[in-house]
Formats: sequence, structure tokens, C-alpha cells
Amino acid sequence: MNPNILFMTIFLIILSQTNSVPIPNTNVFTEYIGAEFNNVKFSDVPINPTLQFHFLLSFAIDYDTSSGSTPTNGKFNVFWDSNNLSPSHVSAIKKANPNVKVGLSLGGDTAPSGGSAFFKPFSIDSWVSNAVKTLTQIIQQYNLDGIDIDYEHFSSDTHTFAECIGRLIKTLKNNNVISFASIAPFDDDQVQSHYQALWNKYGDLIDYVNFQFYAYDKGTTVSQFIDYFNTQSSNYHGGKVLTSFISDGSGGLSPENGFFKACDQLKQQGKLHGIFIWSADDSKKNE
Repeated sequence: MNPNILFMTIFLIILSQTNSVPIPNTNVFTEYIGAEFNNVKFSDVPINPTLQFHFLLSFAIDYDTSSGSTPTNGKFNVFWDSNNLSPSHVSAIKKANPNVKVGLSLGGDTAPSGGSAFFKPFSIDSWVSNAVKTLTQIIQQYNLDGIDIDYEHFSSDTHTFAECIGRLIKTLKNNNVISFASIAPFDDDQVQSHYQALWNKYGDLIDYVNFQFYAYDKGTTVSQFIDYFNTQSSNYHGGKVLTSFISDGSGGLSPENGFFKACDQLKQQGKLHGIFIWSADDSKKNE
């Protein structure tokens, strides 16, 4: 068995275990999927029926496929492996597993051209209008449940980002298009300033903070990981901050070096809201 699949299976068991004193909000497991076109399928990922299990299709990008380089001001297109992760595949995995929800992630690190995927709206109003329209179409076509915000590069100020993303989430929720929203920041000054501006004004609309703890140095220790988690929980005060690892082992605290131990400590303290993994594609690639 692929060791990453084994790690996930073991941790899903740990995550679903109950204690003598119940601890709320420890039952969310999220996996990003589809970004690297490794022919990964939903059925490749072990699904524990006792958990809220979220897949995040990666990525939808507001990028112009015809020009090859021009951002499209909120006009999103699908850039995940839609051959293996199609609307029919989404329907099938949700039908077979009532605890599964599927969302899409916006932005990501890299544009299809190979450059960075920048957040670069022409105006707040036009970006929100276009994003609501195009994302509603994609979400309804794929029968999706939520969105995740994973912009990592910015050509806008923090106010513009906060207003665009905040209004987008609010409108999609008010229109009953989505039932959950998450954000995926990491510890970088520009990234944090944008996401914290969003959190400070629209944090009540954001259900999960998928913090990229694997962006910290490879070889992170358990005690360092706990410190990082407590710091980010303070930065996103009141939010459900999920722990995370990267399945290719390139950064952060790995399962081999104590990720389970750190999560167990957080669970005993009543702080473990769930985990996420980047990504199913890397697990598939490493089989």
C-alpha cells in the first residue's frame, strides 16, 4: 500500500476516535484533488464514514484560455483533471458516501501558462459580478457544495481582496449556491495581510481555515508545530483552523516525524477542528 494512503487511513481512525469527554468539531477531513493531472480519482482516497469528508477540486482560475496570459476579472474556468473528476464522478462519490461534500478551490499557485496565478481584479464590483455568475455555473454543473480560497499572489491591495472575496462568499451563501467556505493562507507577510484583512471583515462567513502548515520548513518538530498552530489560531481568532501536511513530504511536519502526535495533543486540548492534506495527486504519484 502507498505509505501516504496508509498514513491517511491510520489518521482517519485517530481523528474519529471519541474520548471520555467529547470534544466538538474534530471530525473534518479535507483533501485537495485534481491539480496535477495524475489520473487520481475520488475512489483512490479512503473515506471514513464517521467524518465530514471534503474534497476540494483544484483549481478554478479566473484566467483567459484563449489569450494564454490575460486574467479575466472574475470569469472563472475549470483547470482540474475534469476527465477523472467530472460532474458524473462527483455525483457518484456523493451518492455512495453521504458524508462527502465536494468543493472547488480558487486560484492556486500557478497559472496554466506556467507563471504565478495572480489576484488582479479590474474593479471590485465587476470582479464580484463575474465571479458570482461563472462560479455559480460551475458549482451547479458539478453539483458542488463549497468554495476554498487559495490565492497566493496578489496585484491588488488588501481592501480590494477582502471586499471581492468577502462579497463573493456572502452572495453565494445568500443564494444557497454553497454551504461552506474556507481559506488557505500560509505564513508569508503579503499573504497574511490579505487573508487577515478578509478575516477581520468577513470571518463570520468563513467555515474553515485550511492553513498551509507544510509551508514551514521541512523538519518541523512537534513542539514547533504546536507553536505555529497556536499562533495562527490567534491570527484567525475564533476560526476553525485545520492542521495539515503535504503528502510528498517536502515541508512542515510529516506523519513519519510526529504529525499524528501533534494532532493528538491538540485534540486532547480541545483545539483539533480537523485536518487537510495537499494532495491526493501527490499520493497517487508516489504509489
